[in-house]
Amino acid sequence: MTEPTLHFVPCPGVAATTNAPDQTGHRMAYWQWGDPANPHVVLCVHGLTRQGRDFDVLAQALSRFARVICPDVVGRGHSDWLRDPLAYQMATYGGDMLALLAQLHAQAPIQTLDWLGTSMGGLIGMGVLGTPGLPLPVPVRRLVLNDVGPALEWTALQRIGTYLGNTGRFETLQQAADAMWAISASFGPHTPAQWLELSRHMVKPLVPGEPALTLHYDPALAESFRGFSAASAAEGEAALWQLYDAITAQTLLLRGAESDLLSAQTAQAMTQRGPKARLVEFAGVGHAPTLIAGPQVAEVVGFLQP
Repeated sequence: MTEPTLHFVPCPGVAATTNAPDQTGHRMAYWQWGDPANPHVVLCVHGLTRQGRDFDVLAQALSRFARVICPDVVGRGHSDWLRDPLAYQMATYGGDMLALLAQLHAQAPIQTLDWLGTSMGGLIGMGVLGTPGLPLPVPVRRLVLNDVGPALEWTALQRIGTYLGNTGRFETLQQAADAMWAISASFGPHTPAQWLELSRHMVKPLVPGEPALTLHYDPALAESFRGFSAASAAEGEAALWQLYDAITAQTLLLRGAESDLLSAQTAQAMTQRGPKARLVEFAGVGHAPTLIAGPQVAEVVGFLQP
C-alpha cells in the first residue's frame, strides 16, 4: 500500500464551526494504512501544528504487520475546526482518541494496541495511558514518546509561540515548504524531495479553487496556547509526571540530541521512573525527529513489531 485511506469518526462534546447553533460534536479525520482487519493497531499521533500524513514513511513500514491509524487531531488537516478555540485542550484530544479507538474496535476487534506520539501526540498519550479507568478497548502494550516528556522547556514553548497561528499565504508549494523549513530546521537533515513531500500535506487552498495556499490548521490554536506562561508550565509539570509515573506500557523514548523542548536531564529522569523508558537519541536532530530517516524508522519498527 503506497497511499492510506481517509476516514472520519464522530466525536462528542465541543461543536464544530460548521455545525448549526444547536448542534454539538465534531468529526475527526484519520488515515489508515494496512489490513483493516488486522487485530494489531498502532496509533500514531502528530505534533502541535502537524497532521497525520507526517507518518507516511513510518506507517508504510509498520503496515507490514499492523493496522496503522494516523489521525488529524481536531483543528488540523481534514478534521473539523472547533467553535470554541479554548477547547483545543488535552481533554478534548484525549476524548477524541477514545472515540476513535472505540470505532476501530467495533469495526475489527483490537487485540494488540500500541501508541506513538510526537510532541503533542505524546502528551495526549501520557494523558490517556496515565489516567486509570478510561474505556480503552485493550491496554496499550507499547508506547513511543517522540521528543516529549513531563517537563517541557519554557524557551522552546516561547519559540513555538512566535509562529503558532501564522498560517500565511503562499503562491506555490515550494514557497510554503521554504517558509516551513525556516521554522522547522531543528527537525534535522532532509533531502529537498523529502521536505517537499512532508510539506505537501501541510497546505490547502486559501480559497477553494484558487492556486494560493495556506497552512492546513486552525489559526485559533494560538488562542489556547497564549494561556501558557512559565508559571503555568511549571504547575502542569507535576501533573504530567504523575501521569507518566502511572504508565505501565513498555516505553521507548526518542530524543533529538539537540532538542530544545525535551532536555537531556528530563529524558534521563524518564529512564529512572514510571515505565522506565528506554532512551534513544539521534545526533544532528533537535525537536522533533520526523521518523523518516532509516535509523529512526528502524528503532520504531523494531520496538513495535510483534
